Amino acid sequence: MIVGVHPLAGFDKLLHYRVPETLRATVAVGSLVRVPIRGQFTLGLVGEIGAPKNFPVEKLKPLAAVVYPFPALPPDLLGLARWMSAYYAAPLDGVIEAMLPAAVRKAAQLKQEKLLVLARRPDAAELAVLAKRAPQQAKLCAFLAQQFQPQPKPLVLSRLGLTAAVVAALVKRGLVREETRRIERVAYADDFAGGELVAAQPHALNAEQQAATDALAANLAEEKFGVTLLHGVTGSGKTEVYLRAIDLALRAGGGVLFLVPEVALTPQTVARLRSRLEAIAAGHQVVVWHSHLSEGERLDGWLALATGAARVVVGARSAVFAPVRDLRLIVVDEEHEPAYKQDETPRYHGRDVAVMRAKLAGSFCLLGSATPSLESFANAQAGKYGLLRLRQRVDDRKLPHIDVVDMRIEVLRTRGVTALSRRLVDAMQGRFERREQTILFLNRRGYSRSLQCRQCGETVECVHCSIAMTYHRTDETLRCHLCGDQRPAPVRCPKCGAPEIRWQGLGTQRIEETVRRVLPRARIERMDADTMAVKNRFRQVLSEFRAGKIDVLVGTQMIGKGLDFPNVTLVGLVDADLSMHVPDFRANERTFQLLVQVAGRAGRGDRAGEVVVQTFTPQAQAIQFSRHADFDGFAETELGVRKAFHYPPYRHLIHHLFRGPNPEKLKFFTEQWAKHVEEELGNRVELRGPSPSPIEKIKDEYRWQLWYFTSGVARVTADLVRLRAAFAWPDDITQVLDVDPVNLA
Repeated sequence: MIVGVHPLAGFDKLLHYRVPETLRATVAVGSLVRVPIRGQFTLGLVGEIGAPKNFPVEKLKPLAAVVYPFPALPPDLLGLARWMSAYYAAPLDGVIEAMLPAAVRKAAQLKQEKLLVLARRPDAAELAVLAKRAPQQAKLCAFLAQQFQPQPKPLVLSRLGLTAAVVAALVKRGLVREETRRIERVAYADDFAGGELVAAQPHALNAEQQAATDALAANLAEEKFGVTLLHGVTGSGKTEVYLRAIDLALRAGGGVLFLVPEVALTPQTVARLRSRLEAIAAGHQVVVWHSHLSEGERLDGWLALATGAARVVVGARSAVFAPVRDLRLIVVDEEHEPAYKQDETPRYHGRDVAVMRAKLAGSFCLLGSATPSLESFANAQAGKYGLLRLRQRVDDRKLPHIDVVDMRIEVLRTRGVTALSRRLVDAMQGRFERREQTILFLNRRGYSRSLQCRQCGETVECVHCSIAMTYHRTDETLRCHLCGDQRPAPVRCPKCGAPEIRWQGLGTQRIEETVRRVLPRARIERMDADTMAVKNRFRQVLSEFRAGKIDVLVGTQMIGKGLDFPNVTLVGLVDADLSMHVPDFRANERTFQLLVQVAGRAGRGDRAGEVVVQTFTPQAQAIQFSRHADFDGFAETELGVRKAFHYPPYRHLIHHLFRGPNPEKLKFFTEQWAKHVEEELGNRVELRGPSPSPIEKIKDEYRWQLWYFTSGVARVTADLVRLRAAFAWPDDITQVLDVDPVNLA
């Protein structure tokens, strides 16, 4: 028996080995194995069984071991790895490593502990004899006789001051028995979502929800691949439709994969799933999967899914690789979110990978959003995806009233820049008096975006990156949010020495400070990357907010979507222009999505909601369409612009980034490469560039970029990889190919 193995050793090559007789029963395609390479044993994944013709079998080395008695990557995941490698121009071994948790790649096993229990209870006479001849053994027997369940061996020996020899003697006598128990580290829903109170009973469906559920039931009954986009306004009950579909998939004996874009959303989603799925026959455990888990938790969750002990996983982007058995349904909630895009190799998009995994597994994929990505919406319009609509909020609740405040007028009124408009302050005070809650959103952490000298105009920039450093007032530091560098905030201009140095722009710290000034009795919490660094801090703050212990929640994008708090009746968007005026063709789309999603956090309970949008460009299309949650109007307008300029979704975009310490050298080689590609691929690819990146330097490396527009990705990426391998690149220039990029900076 011969197998081809992909070694996880930093090189992308298939090596062949012969399988010893003792291992043949456990080896399969997708098995994780140990193989000899260069005098040491390395982990690898079996990619094929068999060898090419005329292969020198007699020279092959044998497999050393099979790590798990089941494939680490089942057929659909192995096929997905190969597709990702080709589509995203990523080495196959790197893709496989991204799919397998670190603990699995280290061949870790279940954590177990030894337990002690009486095998039989000795009578009084036997115990008396034992006390005279072996008092230590009698002491242990007496202790175990008082226990109602097996006790951990190390704890017992430590507490009683005994040695392992005492246990061995009693085991030999037949009085004590040693047992092995698995220590559970898997992050199930009930561990992660504590404190979230969610009703367990299903809600009655309205007519739109029932129609969507019936359509999904018909799709699932076909037991074949399909994709449907569920477009429902905020508060329309999309989660209830998801849960009905999950129920159907589980009752049919299938597994379910539920993706959410942010870790912050996971506790609430998990709590809802747990409370409902426990009501389903056989009680299904919901495994949590995200980057904040420990290695042990990730390993045990992976094993629970791989062995079929659990059939439901909910998590962020990387959960798309969870080894769910008999996968029947994949749900991608908030499918439009940029957080689904991985910014390290392999640079995959979780939504697109989910669709491909569903295709390879023959399962159904459900995409959901109140503001779908234009790529998904265009696929639905073209008939590639099904489309279901939820146009009304549940219980006929009204969408919140959106009040747009022209900050140009506010600046004239206050004779200076102001963080919060009078309209927003009045609304906050009214909500506080009525004991209702407020969310303030600003997608920039820190106190101010920069420090600037009023005398000479100098802005303090990071020495390692070409951006201004952000002022953090809590510790009086300047920080670079790209490289992490920080320094004490100067009291005088570092260039001219003038004391007239002032902060410019707004950050969440400054908004929090302003709110404390206008609402001194309110309970205020800030939720951004600076305050949420501690594990489970997300859950704690969200639980307190749900319980009414927080009056005003100030935060960045992590509070802008998906969360459901019935007592929130006011949402303030402090600076709606932040995402609009950036060099990105998706700027309008992102602004529209952000405004609608954040506005959707208001009025989800019995009381009407209000949204105050502060902007210096109130007539912008994204803002005007968002006032009425008019997705169709916005999509028609924006897709018309995209089509005119041949932007996605009408063509694919590949971003090629070049980095190096020498700007002149970097520019020269980037330009030479562009000429080479134009000569080789110019008839199939439109090149734009090369040009400096919007952020020209990060972490002491200069950056240039090149864009490739193409109607088909697979052939172009293969050609780019081939040409790149043959090009004479200097050692100090790094390149990154990003297919279907989301971040264009």
